[in-house]
Amino acid sequence: MIRAVIFDLDGTLVDTERLHFAAFNEALRPEGIEIPRDEYFARLIGLSDHDCFATVLRENRMDAGAEHIAGLIARKTAVYQAMLADREVLYPGAEKFARECAHRFPLMIATGTLRAEAEAILRRAGLRELFVDIIAAEDVERGKPEPDGFIAALGRLGLILRRRDPIRAHECIAVEDTRAGIEAAHRAGMKAIALCHSAPAADLAAADVVRDSICGLDLDEILRALRRGDLLRLRSGQALHPMLRPRSVVARSPS
Repeated sequence: MIRAVIFDLDGTLVDTERLHFAAFNEALRPEGIEIPRDEYFARLIGLSDHDCFATVLRENRMDAGAEHIAGLIARKTAVYQAMLADREVLYPGAEKFARECAHRFPLMIATGTLRAEAEAILRRAGLRELFVDIIAAEDVERGKPEPDGFIAALGRLGLILRRRDPIRAHECIAVEDTRAGIEAAHRAGMKAIALCHSAPAADLAAADVVRDSICGLDLDEILRALRRGDLLRLRSGQALHPMLRPRSVVARSPS
């Protein structure tokens, strides 16, 4: 039974991945580095600002120290926020689907973007009140594909909704748009819904359910597809998703 939905933000609810790409390159230009578009969308998309800069700097044999990366993040943040200022970035259908989910489940955001950016985007779109809380880049040591963000989101739900029965990882859906996000969700013990906003379906095939877009998504159809997937795995003798293993994560209330 599904009891919570955790959304990624960039590339899932909002069309901002191309803006992040442009802002990364603007920040890196004084370093003499340019990230090719196909390379960014193939393997860097979904990483936090810190992890993206660290990866690119190391590959170019340049200083990847904390102070240097912090300066690049500040530069990129200023560029990105200027790009956002006059743009409508919410995907068509995103508000409808988020509201449909919020009517039935508690919602969280687990994003690799900075908290201030996530808050600004959601408030401008009029969606912030739908989400119990936000887990942003500053809240975890390791970004996606590590599961830290989703585990932290589950823990935050347990804290805020502590009067309810604990929500287990296998009772959560993660809505994502990248391979890194899908891997993070699965490693946290959750089911993953992939939207092909930023990558083709073949690249997202590891997800439990893959759909072209958030536009027109039907929550009941998604839930039925998840149930069918579990039933098919049981009938074929395959092990169920790691979320059903005994050591699943639980959102617990504090003692």
